Amino acid sequence: MDLQNKDILPREILPVVVIGNGPSGICLSYLLSGYTPYLSPEGTHPNPLLQGKLDQQPHLSLLELDLEYLCEGLEGRSSNPVAVLFDSLLLPDSDFGLDHASPLLWRYEPERATPHLVLGKGPPGGAWHAMEGSMLTLSLANWMELPGLKLKEWMREKRRNVRNDRATPAEIASYYQHYVNQMGLEDSFACGTTVTSIQRVNCEGASSRSFWKVQGTQKREADELGEGSLSEVPFIVCADYVVLATGTHDIPARLGVEGEGLPFVCHSFWELEAAISRGQLDHTSDPILVVGAGLTAADAVLAAHHLNTPVYHAFRRSVTDPGLIFNQLPKLLYPEYHKVHQMMTQQQQHGQDIPSSGGTGTLVDQQENNTASMSTGSYPGYVSLPKHRVVAFKPDRKCVLEGEDGCRTVLQVSMALVLIGAHPNLSFLPENGRPLGLNPQEPITCRRNPLEVDPYTYESVSEGGLYAMGPLVGENFVRFLKGGALAIASDLAKKQRAKEENRTTLRVS
Repeated sequence: MDLQNKDILPREILPVVVIGNGPSGICLSYLLSGYTPYLSPEGTHPNPLLQGKLDQQPHLSLLELDLEYLCEGLEGRSSNPVAVLFDSLLLPDSDFGLDHASPLLWRYEPERATPHLVLGKGPPGGAWHAMEGSMLTLSLANWMELPGLKLKEWMREKRRNVRNDRATPAEIASYYQHYVNQMGLEDSFACGTTVTSIQRVNCEGASSRSFWKVQGTQKREADELGEGSLSEVPFIVCADYVVLATGTHDIPARLGVEGEGLPFVCHSFWELEAAISRGQLDHTSDPILVVGAGLTAADAVLAAHHLNTPVYHAFRRSVTDPGLIFNQLPKLLYPEYHKVHQMMTQQQQHGQDIPSSGGTGTLVDQQENNTASMSTGSYPGYVSLPKHRVVAFKPDRKCVLEGEDGCRTVLQVSMALVLIGAHPNLSFLPENGRPLGLNPQEPITCRRNPLEVDPYTYESVSEGGLYAMGPLVGENFVRFLKGGALAIASDLAKKQRAKEENRTTLRVS
């Protein structure tokens, strides 16, 4: 089905609108469409405490159980308790490399379905379609899958030989798009949409009901403009509840330093790929500067190193900092990232003191020292600069770095890649969503200042009827964002049951 040309016709107030059609929104749509998890009669969980709790009311679905009670005593790699719970039920003991079968049984119960609409700028899968490439995902393939469709089995149908338990971003994007069709969710998805505002509307008169008005534009084929042309058509849709599932890849984070807008300074891994495709980088090029100590920065280091293009790698942390992502990854599962960490550790260069106003001769001397450092060690062509920050970029492609001791280093580069994360685009919210954050005085960032939500319902603490999930609440791995879908679907089901009980009480009275 061509989801992009789905009409948005707000004839009535919908129960739920989901903004964002990545894996978060897809998983929530699956649960809202009537797919319901139960404890399988034959299912057992390796955690006896959790198994005992599940056995107390085996006839109830997971959506009807007390999630806070089930979460007690569980530990995992997420700070969100429901994320740890759902991950433990879908992939028991996966942190230990074990492959226990899930104790859950999924039943399709259409009578439980909640009408909803999922809005997204592109096809289902969200930012994964922008990540298409040959890199392997960080997570194991089964950690990337959504309930009801085994990713490994789907991958085997697509290619004869599965190299390992990880997939490429292109495969993941295709899987998510296929998932929506396979599970019959496409009627709830409207793609090609951009939300421009959401606002609370209070009904006048005797009714105290309030709802959300969601406004935006949708790309539509314009017949009058000729075949294949698109136009932006405004839409308005109203809902009792809105779920924010927009992810965090919209706006690349910036350093905010002098010269960051110069043409040779880039903020996306894909700009590096484009330069490689154009033949602009090879072993004869001036070094590239990679700024950042995350996985995208590591991918850039690997891509350049593969071409024998020299690399300067600058980052603010120490290589032994426990918060560094490389210190949290099992070495056997992620050999390429372990290699980058080895490079960062073994090829450290601490630079020399260069005054920011130093003359040309001083710059040349330091450049010769840096070049000499690159030609030695276990990884020639690479220099690691831990505990360094960028001070400025200069028009002549020179980058000024400063170490923790205040000493400055000036580097001549062919291009600079600032890969320090991204921020969500919440421009459709008042003040870009700032009042909803843990610290209302700071901009929303997925790591330092996510949206503040109830840990067991994912409903905004400061704005009732508004939910958030995925990276917006600090979940950056697909494996754990599924817990947000469970929490939200469970809370919405609870509210629906309360409404039905109230209506029954009114009829009786």
